[in-house]
Amino acid sequence: MSTFRSFQYVLYPPARQARSLEHLLAVQCEAYNAALEERKEAWKRGIHIHRFDQFAQLKDLHEPRPDFMQYGVTVARGTLTRLDRAFCAFYRRVAAGQKPGFPRFKSRSRFDCASWEDASGWRLKEGDRRLYLQGVGHVKIKLHRPLRGIPKTLHVRRQGRRWTASIQCASVPPAPPAPTGREAGFDLGVAQLATSSEGEVFENPRHLARGTDALVSAQQALARKQRGSARRRKAKDRVARQHRRIASRRRDAAHQLSRALVNAYDVLVFEDLKIANMTRSARGTLEHPGSRVAQKAGLNREILAASWGGLIGMVAYKAEEAGRELILVNPRDTSRRCSSCGHTEAANRRSQAEFCCLACGFGDHADRNAARNILWLGSSLRRQKREAETSAA
Repeated sequence: MSTFRSFQYVLYPPARQARSLEHLLAVQCEAYNAALEERKEAWKRGIHIHRFDQFAQLKDLHEPRPDFMQYGVTVARGTLTRLDRAFCAFYRRVAAGQKPGFPRFKSRSRFDCASWEDASGWRLKEGDRRLYLQGVGHVKIKLHRPLRGIPKTLHVRRQGRRWTASIQCASVPPAPPAPTGREAGFDLGVAQLATSSEGEVFENPRHLARGTDALVSAQQALARKQRGSARRRKAKDRVARQHRRIASRRRDAAHQLSRALVNAYDVLVFEDLKIANMTRSARGTLEHPGSRVAQKAGLNREILAASWGGLIGMVAYKAEEAGRELILVNPRDTSRRCSSCGHTEAANRRSQAEFCCLACGFGDHADRNAARNILWLGSSLRRQKREAETSAA
């Protein structure tokens, strides 16, 4: 079964092309804000504007705005599509009773991505290692791995002083590894990133803690610079560089771990964690202030730095490509239940690492016991699914 995949590469534009890319983002930011203003004014008059209505207005910009149209219509449509998706997300949150989050105007410094929604206006020349962009030219690209499938969309993103290109491809042929016959459950944590039901422990690399000193130093230097100065812009770039390094290290570690797990196991079972709820602030309100706010803030920071959601997401798409099975189970009582006799009680877990069942006396590491419970839940769901399919047939 063919799938969709995204391939990211680093661009190396010279000074002239870098200025062209900056100008491209500037005019696309202007188009985004103008389209948002048009939608807001139309809404006040009770008129609904769709993205295709704004697409039709692009043909009238060739004469008054040649600087805008030199990059082609496709990238402008990508910008308008981006705005349309922001409105769709706004309407969805309103319907769900969540915080609406109305689309906001973008400043040039915060508009960092240009999108081509189809294969026109750009072309990848793998033999020459060049990416052609209309209005910019042939930009040098580092193809550290071959492109697979049929290229469909392109996203060019500015990351500090670095430029990257993400190419989304369709009909990517799968490359499934040989089956192993192994199944495992995994308990995610902060002290250890993951513990398997077989007892294997994957340490938490703690990339945020390792990069804190350099990040704090860069942020302190930024705070001392005068707003609007050239030195402040350079200091801002240094802060962004430190954030990018931490994020890149975390992403690289998650990629390596997810690949190792998918290659080693046919069935992988994780908890279906509600990370947004787990990392909710404990600050409270003026009428009802929260308690242990500093401790909860520190725990939230460690949970987000561990990137549980990112790891599960990478395992999910790698498992789909490899033909493996990923199961998410309800995490309720997995750390309190005895994996030997099934007795569930909060007092079974005596500490962060120690588990001792009060009913049968079974003792084990708390994370390994939880991982065994997670595997048991996953196996139960698989069995129920097979029985339902058999009865339906």
